[in-house]
Amino acid sequence: MTIDDIVRLIQAVSDNGLTSFTYEEGDLILTLKKKKKKNVSQAPVAPVVISQPAAPVVSPMAVAVPTADAGLTTLAGKGLFAPSSSETEKADEAEREEKLDIGSDKVIVSPLVGTFYSASSPDAEPFVHVGDTVKKGQVLGIIEAMKLMNEIESEYDGIVEAILVENENVVEYGQPLFRIK
Repeated sequence: MTIDDIVRLIQAVSDNGLTSFTYEEGDLILTLKKKKKKNVSQAPVAPVVISQPAAPVVSPMAVAVPTADAGLTTLAGKGLFAPSSSETEKADEAEREEKLDIGSDKVIVSPLVGTFYSASSPDAEPFVHVGDTVKKGQVLGIIEAMKLMNEIESEYDGIVEAILVENENVVEYGQPLFRIK
């Protein structure tokens, strides 16, 4: 078998999409193997828009799933979607209304994503009730994140006006938890 014959075999294996070929002639064994290409596809990445809140109070934001008829615009034909300006204005207006609904400027927000617990154990009394007087640094609840218990402390002296989340609910970063007056 000559080099030209081997080159023709390699070309034939490649042209026919074979991944493996073995040729035996006497003591000569020729094995051709072609590695399969891994299909690696990258999911389209939506642009992230970060805006600074006007007040130090951060409220939870709903995430909309893009659909073709939801008023979304395609960026540069790449399959990436961004909210149209009218949707952004509607979201900003809804966020301002949520901030106004809080009713107090003394709001304790979640510092992380996790599960909120109002007591140290299921059979224990909650740390605070509506109407309780609290001091700065007093524990109001616990947020469990990655098997770690994080105490939520009061940032203000005052009276608990409202508890804005129920026991064992999942909370988001910046979600209002307590309102103090």
